[in-house]
Amino acid sequence: MHELIGRIDALDPRAAEALKVVSYFDTLITEDVGLDGLLRGAAALSGTVAGAERHGRTSRRDPDGRLLDGTTGREPRSPVHPCTGGSVWLERDGAAHADDAIVVERLAFAVELLERRRAPDSALETGIDAARTLDDRTTALARLRLAPDARIRLIATAVDDRVPGRPTAVLPTRYGILRATLDTTGTPQLTGQAGLGPWVRADRAPASWDGAVIALRLTAPSTPTIDATDLGAMLVLAQAHDPHAPHDDVRALLRLDARSATVLRVLVESDSVRAAAAELGMHHSTLQARHEALTRDLGYDPRTTTGRMRYIAAALLQRLTDPVPQPPSAPGAVRPG
Repeated sequence: MHELIGRIDALDPRAAEALKVVSYFDTLITEDVGLDGLLRGAAALSGTVAGAERHGRTSRRDPDGRLLDGTTGREPRSPVHPCTGGSVWLERDGAAHADDAIVVERLAFAVELLERRRAPDSALETGIDAARTLDDRTTALARLRLAPDARIRLIATAVDDRVPGRPTAVLPTRYGILRATLDTTGTPQLTGQAGLGPWVRADRAPASWDGAVIALRLTAPSTPTIDATDLGAMLVLAQAHDPHAPHDDVRALLRLDARSATVLRVLVESDSVRAAAAELGMHHSTLQARHEALTRDLGYDPRTTTGRMRYIAAALLQRLTDPVPQPPSAPGAVRPG
């Protein structure tokens, strides 16, 4: 599908975007994602609230996956698509976006299939959903034979990377459709890139999942597994980061070209400007001029103690901000990193 989308994109970008939406929902359908997960996916794709009404019950999710109160009837519903037992919609205030119609159509199709299967929500999906009440989460985890004080952690991987022999669920996140796996032993068999959440009590499972997602986003081929616990206080910083509204220090790094980014990294990591120049193969005076230019561009000197701290923090958050190949407005089932 990714190869087909690439070929079509060269001929008709609009058709390629529609296929990405179809592929995104096909992944959710194949993995038996429940209504909450479908709404999270639709909201992430469209960048606005997605809602569904089935048999008189209304559910709404915002683009960050938060569960919203039932509609009062005054929210804009556009576009709307009927489905068995009710309807689905986006709450777009103003002109519709190009892919709104296809997002709602595929959401309606997925909800139709869900209605026919009458599949219950995944116990793990509910148990790690921070938008659910504590009672809902502990009840769901009880179906997995987990007491509230059981020691657990969550593992985040790409959808096609399964950890054998453990409960699993597929969830849309701000970084794409990811697989959540429950770990109680500390000895998972990992085959691809994976983010390990911190160990927590079962009734605090959402915190471990949040850490696992961030850790996965920071992985790379050279470091395929990252444990969120190893991030220390940096995990708190990463959790507070909004990839849609990055800090000015992050924006400054995003504006650098590849060569300037390399020069900056070596300047920060080297003991001296002369040592950095030797590593980069540059004349000392040339690098000194680049150092001064970078200081002006960044708004701080990256070789001071405070400047190094700002650079390290911004570089971490940049990795949580960089775009990756994905369907419109939200990642698809691709490997981060």
